[in-house]
Amino acid sequence: MTTSATLRSDVAELAPEMIDLRHRLHRHPEIGLQLPRTQETLLEALGDLGLEITLGQSITSITGVLRGGRSTGTAVLLRADMDALPVQERSGEPFSSVIDGVMHACGHDLHMAMLVGAARLLTEQRDSLAGDVVFMFQPGEEGWDGAKVMISEGVLTAAGPLVSAAYGMHVRSGKTPTGVFTTRGGTMMSSSSKLKVTVGGRGGHGSTPHLARDPISAAAEMITSLQNMVTRRFDVFDPVVITVGTIFGGTASNVIPDTADFQATVRTFSAANGDKIGVLATAVCEGVAQAHGLDVDVQYIREYPATVNDPLHAELVADVVAEVFGPDQFLPMEFPEPGSEDFSRVLQAVPGSYMMLGASMSEDFANAPSNHSPLARFDDRVMDRGALLHAELAISSLDRLAAESTTDAG
Repeated sequence: MTTSATLRSDVAELAPEMIDLRHRLHRHPEIGLQLPRTQETLLEALGDLGLEITLGQSITSITGVLRGGRSTGTAVLLRADMDALPVQERSGEPFSSVIDGVMHACGHDLHMAMLVGAARLLTEQRDSLAGDVVFMFQPGEEGWDGAKVMISEGVLTAAGPLVSAAYGMHVRSGKTPTGVFTTRGGTMMSSSSKLKVTVGGRGGHGSTPHLARDPISAAAEMITSLQNMVTRRFDVFDPVVITVGTIFGGTASNVIPDTADFQATVRTFSAANGDKIGVLATAVCEGVAQAHGLDVDVQYIREYPATVNDPLHAELVADVVAEVFGPDQFLPMEFPEPGSEDFSRVLQAVPGSYMMLGASMSEDFANAPSNHSPLARFDDRVMDRGALLHAELAISSLDRLAAESTTDAG
């Protein structure tokens, strides 16, 4: 029996175990960098595999190293994120969250179960592996920058030398057909930044605005001006998105407040625009404030960099999907997407690829509730595919690295 056939047989046997693990994780979601119950559940699931386990020093991360029997000093990394979202679940699933106001609305419960499944598959192939595999279970992807913490604590050198390649996978409750994979070489997802603006005026009565300095009308003008600035100062082929998500000010309809605040998310696809938009957005807000005789404090906070796939590794993903599942099970991603992901920090350090896996419960996947929705639902049946692709990518990548090492030595 070939390795692929063996893995396919093994993953079919693992499917009920992965589903059970996913449901247990889904019932007890945790937020942020400290996920003690999630960590405990995963450690129990990994406990009999003989991995070299290292726990995070400042966060509840797990790093597992599988030593390959034909190791040449190379290693590849596979990653799953662990944290949930502050969302009140309304999916109707029988295994819905029992934690009020917290939900695995982004599918990270599937990610963890699939990576545990991949660890089991690869452990069975340990003797034939042409290198080591690092399993990265990461808290705090949802805005907490857990990848940055794990990198600082040594995840990329957990096997010894710097890993030679890294792969991450994300499920989708919509947008992509169920069971189908998609990715692209180069920039795949945008960077994210936050714009925080506080406009300082002088309070007064709403009937006599000329005696006050109205921060609300100025904030409204700033918001409109920011949208106009984006369309006039940036190339449409290197896009920028600014979306104001919060605005606060005032206590009554006839009272002009002293201050008004708003915050926006900023998405860019190039590092240059990530820097440029901060300068221009600050200038716009300061200019409007000056025109109205107001004060303004502008903070531009960089969050996650753009997710940039190495073209050769993205091509490997497409090739392996075609070989294992069939060519029609890979859908090339035509354009980058404006979501953001801290696996981008791993891909800044080492070559690799991020990819998406359709997991919609609906045939009308294009209109299904999206990730982060309280109605989001994910199909358990895709987990065998995710685990299998993780394992096949690790094997193929290690084999390729071993062949390249032999060629270089020759």
